[in-house]
Amino acid sequence: MSRLLQSLTNPKPSKTQVTVWLGISLAIALCYSLMALHDAFQAPFVIQDDARQHVFWMQRFIDPELFPNDLIADYFQTVAPSGYRSVYQIAAWLGIPPILFHKLLPVALNLGTAAYCFSVCLRLFPVPSAACVASVLLGQGLGLTDAVVSATPKAFVYVLMLAFMDAVLRRNAWLAMGAIALQGLFYPQLVFLSSGVLVLRLVHWDKGRFRLKLEKSDRTLIVGGLIIAFLILLPYALQSNEFGPTITASEARELPEFSTPRSRARFFYDDDPATFWLKGRSGLRFATALTPVTNALGLLLPLLMVRSQWFSLAKARQPNLILLPQLLVSSLFWFGVSHAVLFRLHLPSRYTQHSIRIVLTLAAAIALVIIIDGLLKWGTHATQQQRSKKVRASIAIGLTGLLIGLIVGYPWLVDTFPITTYQVGRRADLYAYVRSQPKDILIASLSDEANNIPSFAQRSILVAQEYAIPYHQGYYADFRQRLNDVAQAQYSPDITVVQSVIQQYGITHWLLDRNAFDPNYIDNRLWIRQYPDIWERSIANIESSERVPALSALIKPCTVHRGQGVILLEAECLLREREKPTD
Repeated sequence: MSRLLQSLTNPKPSKTQVTVWLGISLAIALCYSLMALHDAFQAPFVIQDDARQHVFWMQRFIDPELFPNDLIADYFQTVAPSGYRSVYQIAAWLGIPPILFHKLLPVALNLGTAAYCFSVCLRLFPVPSAACVASVLLGQGLGLTDAVVSATPKAFVYVLMLAFMDAVLRRNAWLAMGAIALQGLFYPQLVFLSSGVLVLRLVHWDKGRFRLKLEKSDRTLIVGGLIIAFLILLPYALQSNEFGPTITASEARELPEFSTPRSRARFFYDDDPATFWLKGRSGLRFATALTPVTNALGLLLPLLMVRSQWFSLAKARQPNLILLPQLLVSSLFWFGVSHAVLFRLHLPSRYTQHSIRIVLTLAAAIALVIIIDGLLKWGTHATQQQRSKKVRASIAIGLTGLLIGLIVGYPWLVDTFPITTYQVGRRADLYAYVRSQPKDILIASLSDEANNIPSFAQRSILVAQEYAIPYHQGYYADFRQRLNDVAQAQYSPDITVVQSVIQQYGITHWLLDRNAFDPNYIDNRLWIRQYPDIWERSIANIESSERVPALSALIKPCTVHRGQGVILLEAECLLREREKPTD
């Protein structure tokens, strides 16, 4: 029992113990990464869901002629943070295609996150087993979300936030300033959180009142960090987005996309305040931060600190533990500011969901080891009866094993782990045909398969559900008009309407699902239903026996490719058709 205590809860570890526990942390992080990597290579055509937005256009780094005059590609290239864009550009320069690189990158990010999490926890609470538990819990929490596996800007959140925390705990001004600079290059919202932490660290509670920090090292770190934060954020404040301006709260309330149930951009929940403030894009997203066990343990830590006479290891905590509530306070402050200036600082949930996950992970790991220490010490407590001592020891070891088992075995207790949301392309013949066409073709479609064309066939589309992002008016007004025109043309009985849309946008092909003209087709297109005017008009046309869509009659003569469930029409053929004269 004493050896078990020494190995698990020693607050004065040797370098060897620290190295062993760090090795275990990295090994488990690698294991989780390889599980996700297995999904990434399950089929020839695989891409992570969010990467379909943020990575597809980077194929321009390999071939600059791809996606010419493409609204969607230009938009996502413009809004990509410069650091994120540069990482992929360097990979492309080294010969690694963006689609392949986005599958490999999460492995490095997970390992870096685990290492920094271990270091931060060890500086908050000098017990290496707790640091190991923290990295494992964070790995599990990230395995239950697609944050890191997406290889999009949000994938860099954890490694950069933890790098900043580690620099602050080390009191290393240069590392802290470097971390803030990188945050601005990859995920600018983090700069606000870090700035808030630095401001809070300017003062400390001493003898019943707040006082300014007097140590030179602290003041250099804080002032230097705030200056870097200002310089990083200044360009964002001064430059104008070519697809701007950002939508305002009042304008968003006028768009059904922000309030329609199951809409990909839903933000407002007027009939459900709890969801608005605690869940969705507008909420704290506290419930989804981590596993239930981790949430419970994290919230238990303050109680353990108060009852430190029962849990003696709680006394090993470091003064720097104040960093956790400081990060939490900064997050809640910017969450409130984001709501006050809605959409100017993007989504409020970005200021809480990631930081809450970090805070609860570290708190839960510390709480778990304190509890285990208390159990083992209770089990070794001397009693008058030898049998009672053995019973105590058995109970303590059993409960300790149960707690460790719950932590280590949690991935096998859930239905899916890790959650990767990789999308598998099932129509290789379609991708091959489309890719064989000139690089300047443009495909119009309402099919879900249009989401995959830019990534797997490297050709432009006019609209698709995955790219319906409504936060910049200069982009979304055009996108919405395109969707309106495509839906109107696809179900119009007048061939001249189809031809007018083709000529207006320079469409070269029209992709149809084989059941595109069935009465239930539009009704089942959830992303179309978020546009009531477009949806209702399309339903009316498709259900009317007197208004047969002109495209449905031209499928046979204008088809250039038939695949599993889809039909590709040639727009030039559609332009040659003439409206049939009426009797």
